[in-house]
Amino acid sequence: MKKSVFFIFLFLISLSVECSKISDREFRGVWIATVDNINWPSKQGLTIAEQKNEFIEILDEIKDLNMNAVIMQVRPTADRFYKKVKSEPWSKYITGELGKDPGYDPLEFFIEEAHKRNIEFHAWFNPYRITLKKGEVLSSEHIAKKNSDWVIEYDKKLYYDPGNPKAREFTEDVIVDVVKNYDIDAVHMDDYFYPYPVLDNNKKIIPFEDNKTYNLYGKGITREDWRRKNTDIFVKELSTKIKKAKPYVKFGISPFGVWRNNDKDPTGSATRAGAENYDTLYANTRKWIKNEWIDYIVPQIYWDFDLKVAQYDILVDWWKNEVKDSNVNLYIGHAAYKLDTTKAWKNEFELINQIKYNRKTKGIDGSVFFGFDKLQKNILNIKTNLKKEVYQNQILPPTTPWIDKVAPKMITNLVGKVTKEGILLTWDDPASNYSNYYAIYRSLDKDFEKVESKYLLATVKRKYGLKFLDKSVENNKKYYYKITPVDKLHNEGIAKEKIIF
Repeated sequence: MKKSVFFIFLFLISLSVECSKISDREFRGVWIATVDNINWPSKQGLTIAEQKNEFIEILDEIKDLNMNAVIMQVRPTADRFYKKVKSEPWSKYITGELGKDPGYDPLEFFIEEAHKRNIEFHAWFNPYRITLKKGEVLSSEHIAKKNSDWVIEYDKKLYYDPGNPKAREFTEDVIVDVVKNYDIDAVHMDDYFYPYPVLDNNKKIIPFEDNKTYNLYGKGITREDWRRKNTDIFVKELSTKIKKAKPYVKFGISPFGVWRNNDKDPTGSATRAGAENYDTLYANTRKWIKNEWIDYIVPQIYWDFDLKVAQYDILVDWWKNEVKDSNVNLYIGHAAYKLDTTKAWKNEFELINQIKYNRKTKGIDGSVFFGFDKLQKNILNIKTNLKKEVYQNQILPPTTPWIDKVAPKMITNLVGKVTKEGILLTWDDPASNYSNYYAIYRSLDKDFEKVESKYLLATVKRKYGLKFLDKSVENNKKYYYKITPVDKLHNEGIAKEKIIF
């Protein structure tokens, strides 16, 4: 790039006229499953370098799609992907051997690489599953083996008993120890509290044998109400412990997409789903929202617009009303894994149309996709369509004003310099300010006033330096820049401007 180009270059500096804050936000996330090596690592026993390269490729893909969050499974089966909390064994999904040290701290690496790209890192925990497949054997040193009274076998798989206070507290403390020891942005869980029912050869539900703990702790209420109470206690206690440890760490849950069908409860959704959170999984998501024990909820609405028993738009509208006027953000879980399967999912715009529907529906704050491999492989042009139709630009994630809403103070001494590589922006920010990153806005419009996502060029993490090199400038164009400071909870400070050559 020629220096002469920049005699016509106009540069907006943060010094004088106050501009309005960004108003458009959207959560754009993906789940990365580690259980059974679904997404990462691709197989057990890879070298450290191979494991790291695979994860970097995932993050680069996420960033290229203009997404801003990764939800990474770090405790899939009473095991661990982290070094600093040692109450459970290393996951076999890393090395191929349960308990074998992988030689580095995967979670530390995950977080560092995500934050380099200013991607939120949500640590995803499975609270009660101990084994994934039938007949798996635990080592004698496993805490579940040492505390067999915490464990229930169901369909030849092992689970911590949600009705056992000691097992429940153990799980809570494992998660909170991760919160204390790692710079995660959120704790995340999906729909696995009590296990999904399994049928026997006669098509009858195999009972979950929690008689012992029910007889001890469930007196005076039905077994179903007692199980829901156990899940409520877990969610409430964990929420309290997370906020006590680090108030800014968010807590989110992704339940099955149907709370209750309206044939069982007139306030439920107009659906006829075969499973329900309330009756099947003993998860009263309505109560969690009402009591604001969680910061966000991601119902897994894994169905299409044409499926009458669980129609996408009907469920989105139902969940929108559930969170209305609450301090809980609503994101929708989308079934990317269904792409190119049934007739409805052979429509390459099914997911795109779902996102567009969300945006037309007030109260929907974003989307999360399950089936990352389908995105990676660009099945039915999904990557292409996401970037072309709905994710054309970067965007900041939603705020959580009930946790904190005070934005950092504006930056100072913003300077632009023409270099051979592009335009180098540098600025100052006092150490006492609590900026976590900076949003860089750019426009070709001399009347550029508002900082909106359509102008968002990049975000820069504070810890990596107060500078940004814009390599994408072109000859014979005038560019206008603004920079805002943003804190860890995405509260954005104001930008001020001055035009210079």
